[in-house]
Amino acid sequence: MMKKWQLFTLIIMMFILGIVYIIREGSTPAVSFFPIDADSSIEQAATKLTLTSEEGQNIYEVDWESSSTSDKSMYLRQDVSLLFDNGRLRGVRSKWVQNSSRIKIMEKLTSEDSSHFQSISFHHGENHDKSDEIKSVQLMSYDELYVIDSPTTPIASFKLPASPYETEWKELLDRTSRQQLLFHWHQLLRHFEINISNYTSIPLVDLHKYNNKPLSNIPMEESVNIIGRLWEGLYKNYIIPAADPPQDRLDSYIPLILLDKKNTHLLVLFELNGKKEKLIQRIP
Repeated sequence: MMKKWQLFTLIIMMFILGIVYIIREGSTPAVSFFPIDADSSIEQAATKLTLTSEEGQNIYEVDWESSSTSDKSMYLRQDVSLLFDNGRLRGVRSKWVQNSSRIKIMEKLTSEDSSHFQSISFHHGENHDKSDEIKSVQLMSYDELYVIDSPTTPIASFKLPASPYETEWKELLDRTSRQQLLFHWHQLLRHFEINISNYTSIPLVDLHKYNNKPLSNIPMEESVNIIGRLWEGLYKNYIIPAADPPQDRLDSYIPLILLDKKNTHLLVLFELNGKKEKLIQRIP
């Protein structure tokens, strides 16, 4: 018959193992940059915004999707997607799977009033070889959608204007959001006492343009590494806090990336729920 102290010890051990299991199951892997795997890739990646229905009383529904497929099953696949509405952060989504090549994020959201929606996604994967060396693959995708919610016409949407009417709405929405963003970014620059003339500025939603071209005059291979480390920092310092904001309060604008013209470092400026932040990334 088992002694009482042995039984007590067994119960404690089972309790500890249970807690460890719960923590592991509930944790979300971080986006971690590893050396780029030259023998593997993200073969397909897409972000898609679609006006799907009109709910009535000037309320409409938009589908927000992010998907990607790697060339083979990987130890870890993770996609992160951010959605902005007229320059303001509407939401972030992150999903990870193990031992898979495919991943998809699907979200529906309701909105009202005319809007310019922009979504950028980072598609990432980890390969673990037999020698336990970890390498990564990455790709970005982007989509945007203009929704016109006018009291005189039915709700409509477009990605590229196909008429003078749509062109006029695009120019109006672009001008309105840009004025807000420039004012917001100027406040951040002044707060951190940054001379913008020393930097090349890249709004986060434009980062996807550097999938296949280098940042400034930096070699392409190093540019890819810089972008991978940049998303690693964004995930930890911006995406995770924005995914679970206190009291469900989410207040932020498109982060601004500043690349030093001497290519010694880059900065990421943003404000999240009233707290101004500056991330610094050194460039080797």
